[in-house]
Amino acid sequence: MRVEEFDFDLPNERIALRPARPRDSARMLVVNPAEYPVLKDMGIRDLPGLLEPGDALVFNDTKVIPAQLEGQRFRGGVSAGISVTLHMRTAQDQWRAFARPAKKLIAGDVLVFENSVCSLRARVAEKSDGGEVLLVFEASGSELDVAIATVGHVPLPPYIAQKRGEDVQDRQDYQTIFAEKDGAVAAPTAGLHFTQELLEALEDRGIERHLVTLHVGAGTFLPVKADDTRDHKMHAEWGNVSAATAKALLAVRARGNKVVSVGTTSLRILESSAQAGGSIAPFAGETSIFITPGYKFRAIDALMTNFHLPKSTLFMLVSAFSGLETMRGAYAHAIEEQYRFYSYGDGSLLFPAKVTQ
Repeated sequence: MRVEEFDFDLPNERIALRPARPRDSARMLVVNPAEYPVLKDMGIRDLPGLLEPGDALVFNDTKVIPAQLEGQRFRGGVSAGISVTLHMRTAQDQWRAFARPAKKLIAGDVLVFENSVCSLRARVAEKSDGGEVLLVFEASGSELDVAIATVGHVPLPPYIAQKRGEDVQDRQDYQTIFAEKDGAVAAPTAGLHFTQELLEALEDRGIERHLVTLHVGAGTFLPVKADDTRDHKMHAEWGNVSAATAKALLAVRARGNKVVSVGTTSLRILESSAQAGGSIAPFAGETSIFITPGYKFRAIDALMTNFHLPKSTLFMLVSAFSGLETMRGAYAHAIEEQYRFYSYGDGSLLFPAKVTQ
């Protein structure tokens, strides 16, 4: 498909720079192509009443690390400023990262990231297309983790970072209450809406809660530069669906209940684990799944997600799930009704497009 088919105009003021407070006070647009009206303006706190006892919500338990590193590049006694965003760990002392500016980097360059309490050194081992580099750090394992946490910054999405700097509040705001496993450089933002009070209401309703892991990479922010979706390359992300979670979700569907993915990250790892016929199997490894209209969903029955960028892989994904024309209409409605967009914005609950024979 042509990438331009997924374009839309978004007024700048619709981009949320801070989350709703409390988190579960955000709005939620319900999109159900099989019902009339297709669009319903509701709130995050309405979620328990929109699900049935026995349904299951699937959350991503990844934890965002301060993966934005600002420092200096050294070569032959000459230094220059450098900024890198870590996006995938490949060894105890190695990370793949996106660098800016990348054009002048070469293999062998030494990078130094430091503040008043810590100095972290790395060597550029490889340089790939698109500004990607492989960094080998002098520190390793937990020592490297501590150093990154000390000198790094929360990698706010570009559409927020262009308007304001990261601050102390972001360290809390840009983390879900499920965050447990270090490794993400972007938050699974649909999960940001959940509070302990909302979880208790869902539990009282009889809604199950299950966890998967997908360490969201910086590639989620990269623009689609191809003109055709077939020419776009997704960056791999590491994820895991445990045997216990796979078994529990199979039981949910076997009794006729819904598996509801909280976020496109949970959806991508679940669909990566899905087998022919809709079975969900244990999974641990990298996935570069790219979902566009025409994809046959096998693992989920509904999707809770935020509002996404024009021409992004995530808007392509939601269009594949609920239908491109439906989602164009939903986003036009959301803009007109002044919903807040992107990572800190409002949410939506999507149901699948009607099946046509």
